[in-house]
Amino acid sequence: MGGGSPIERVETNASNLSRAHPRCLAAACDTISLPRTTRTRQAIRHGHRRKQMTGNAKLTGLHRLVVGMIVAGTFASVVPLHAQTDDPVVRLVATPTELTMRVGDEVRVTVAGYTRSGARVEDPVVRLVGPRAAVRVRQGVVTALAAGDYALVATLVQDGGAPAGEPVTVRVPVGIGWPTVARVVVSPSTNDRLFVGTTLRMAARAEHADGSARTDPDVAWRSDSPDVVTVDGFGRVTAVAPGTATITATVEGVAGTATLSTAPFTGESLEIVGGVARARTGDVIGFGAEVRDGGDALVSGVPVEWTHAYEAPEGIMAPPAPAQMHGGRFVADVPGVYTVIADAGPLSARTSFRVVERDVIQELEIHGHGREQRVRTTDFWVFEGRDGRDYALTGAKRSDGHGFVWDVTDVGNIFKTDSIQVDARSVNDMKVSPDARYATMTREGASNRRNGVVILDLADPAHPVIASEVTDYGLTGGVHNAFPTESHLFTLAGGDKYVILDVSDLYNPRFVGEYNHPNSRLHDVWVLDGLAYSAEWENGLVVVDVGDGRWGGSPENPVLVSSYPIPGGATHAVFPYVSQSTGKHYVFLGDEIMSRRGLAWEGPGQGRGSYQLPYDPETGMNGIPLATRGYIQIVDFSDPENPEMVARYEVPEYGTHNIWVEDDILYQAYYEGGVRMVDVSGDLMGNLYTQGREIAVFKAYDPIGYVPNSPMAWSAMPFKGRIFFSDTNSGLWSARLVPRSRPVS
Repeated sequence: MGGGSPIERVETNASNLSRAHPRCLAAACDTISLPRTTRTRQAIRHGHRRKQMTGNAKLTGLHRLVVGMIVAGTFASVVPLHAQTDDPVVRLVATPTELTMRVGDEVRVTVAGYTRSGARVEDPVVRLVGPRAAVRVRQGVVTALAAGDYALVATLVQDGGAPAGEPVTVRVPVGIGWPTVARVVVSPSTNDRLFVGTTLRMAARAEHADGSARTDPDVAWRSDSPDVVTVDGFGRVTAVAPGTATITATVEGVAGTATLSTAPFTGESLEIVGGVARARTGDVIGFGAEVRDGGDALVSGVPVEWTHAYEAPEGIMAPPAPAQMHGGRFVADVPGVYTVIADAGPLSARTSFRVVERDVIQELEIHGHGREQRVRTTDFWVFEGRDGRDYALTGAKRSDGHGFVWDVTDVGNIFKTDSIQVDARSVNDMKVSPDARYATMTREGASNRRNGVVILDLADPAHPVIASEVTDYGLTGGVHNAFPTESHLFTLAGGDKYVILDVSDLYNPRFVGEYNHPNSRLHDVWVLDGLAYSAEWENGLVVVDVGDGRWGGSPENPVLVSSYPIPGGATHAVFPYVSQSTGKHYVFLGDEIMSRRGLAWEGPGQGRGSYQLPYDPETGMNGIPLATRGYIQIVDFSDPENPEMVARYEVPEYGTHNIWVEDDILYQAYYEGGVRMVDVSGDLMGNLYTQGREIAVFKAYDPIGYVPNSPMAWSAMPFKGRIFFSDTNSGLWSARLVPRSRPVS
């Protein structure tokens, strides 16, 4: 960390076409195949020096670059290269042939190939993948993450001239068990004192020697004094008489204990406080309970059990899960009359209220479309340029390193003003600093394998110029995302860490710091008020002080604030947000799972090619729709050191991508589920999708798209009363939520 030398400005104009091998695409992996010849002109500037170079490079199969990326709901690793010969590899053999592991174990897997003539090849180009939630695969080393029976699959990455046919693969069965339980920690869920006749739920945490917890352990519960306290098979304890009892929880022969004291129940009345007479679906309602003795004094510490009953409106038959309660917090998914019930020992109280439809649907009016059917559009950013006009920058996959500049001042007439080309296969992410002084292009697949981040000078926003590029400090392996602030740029380094650059001088950015979370891979970072929030796949959310100061952090000295694991192990996107209506600090976290294997709807089926390529009428392959899964998970981050999961937004049969929240509206790119606008006002609890919080949905069915009539929403962003969103198969769109008409009073 600390200061560094200024970085030379490099402008690149490469004419090479970067192509991914179609077989790898069909398997939903990502490979860079460079052309046989490439002619590149580079101009390197530093101060007043200028040097021009031109030349030809003859590339062979040995120059093929394979980048390991997280795709298709798996962790992937790429094993070293092998040149194509006239005696191709036709069989793969893995060592070991099967794995038996415990969670936390690491094993190296090597793959050898055998050619048609039987010759052994020690280093074929293979892609080794496994289920993301179960294993992590890095450079051929497999780390066990979750117990169960799984499989790794190694697939030969064929050279461009390889004969057609089925992919060459080998399957490695993986059996993962849990480590031995080292200790069991037992704790009451709310308090350690019971009153006769009351019940509370106890919890047992089975820990391994390294402190990690067993998922869903099989716990045997026992009370040493059932005449004082009884316990059922789920840890629910009930006080029977005054006294003391020890509760024991046993997991795989290892026991933990907790001691409870019980006292006579002195309460004579129970009253529910709080609540409302009328609410909307999705509104979170808080209730409290007061127990009083015969002298009308409050009795504190009495466990209260909360339940609810539901009366459906006429015509609604058997609605599923109409509502839920957590402690004294209630939220309804469907309209009707509800009764909340509080029980404390022999006492009971209830209150009823009506819930009506949330009624937030608005018409979405499409205003403009910047069609792009030649390449796959990726991330974008809309901004007001210093000339007073509005612009958007878009990235693209398989674009020969092009990013695009659009004038969006007239949303009904979106047009390109320029393009920027860099040496890359794909430009994944484009963002603009808050002051619109500069923009970033993240690139993957550079011909010289030095990817890095490209910084654009936006002095002329219609025609940006490359100010500099940074390829050192671990940024060579591919930069997927970046986040610009006015003075600093946070850029991901190959998914391993993020590097912090001082960009006060765009033409001479300086390295000042970095943060690399232990044993973690990251995909996204977002900075708000001096805190950096990163989405770190199986490790979930990681928050670092990079200027807030409360934890002593700065860009030069990042300090960890907290980490929070997220269910599913597929945390891909992050967006911190302070609620306008409540002031609560939420973090929205999105999964990315590019597969539906094992579900009732698995997608269009194997053997039909790739969603990443247009339909090929000669082969009948490709041009298929995407099939994903995953959802948005919402964490209350009001206490940064004790975050709490409170809600989710889960749409069945689709998977999430990038997130934006503004003015208490979630603008969610939901891949093949389209772009979706969701009311996130008020307290949040439960699944927002089932609560009628959706405002509008649009799926970009474009008949002449890159893949026609195949929506694939990538990102969404509100700007000056309009909603812009990018769709991978059809380009850039603009829309507006039509204000709801008000009835005349």
